[in-house]
Amino acid sequence: MKKIVITLFLVLFTSSVYAGSCPMMAKSIDDKIAEAQMLRDQGMAAHDAGDHAKSEELLGKAMELFKS
Repeated sequence: MKKIVITLFLVLFTSSVYAGSCPMMAKSIDDKIAEAQMLRDQGMAAHDAGDHAKSEELLGKAMELFKS
């Protein structure tokens, strides 16, 4: 009985510890999305201006943010 209570205690309280990391993970994703959007906008502006090399460079950087 003692082992069951200890196991139950550990299972219930360790999962709540990890729940605190969700907002940090969400913020990290939001930061990457904002940076990727900025790079995307700059890349499309470079494309519209005719600078396709710069456009590909910026859009490539935006894509790399989601690979890591």
